[in-house]
Amino acid sequence: MTSTKPPRGVTLTGPALIKEVCRRTRLARRYWDQHKNGACRGEREKALALYERLTAAEREQIPQELRVWLRYRSEKYFGAARTPPGRER
Repeated sequence: MTSTKPPRGVTLTGPALIKEVCRRTRLARRYWDQHKNGACRGEREKALALYERLTAAEREQIPQELRVWLRYRSEKYFGAARTPPGRER
């Protein structure tokens, strides 16, 4: 399996940035389905940081299913109102 990650130090723009946001969001969802919450949280944060760099027109090119999961549904589980990970009981 070949990696589709961009090389380090490369600033993504345009279609490459859109593609990377989609890739990271799909990866976060995959981790979520596998109950790997720590990995999911990390990928979601990276995807969200890239998503914030998109223009309104570029955001429309992200599939709606991914946008909804990234911005709304995952906020329910990983938002600021949630208890941070690693806390002892």
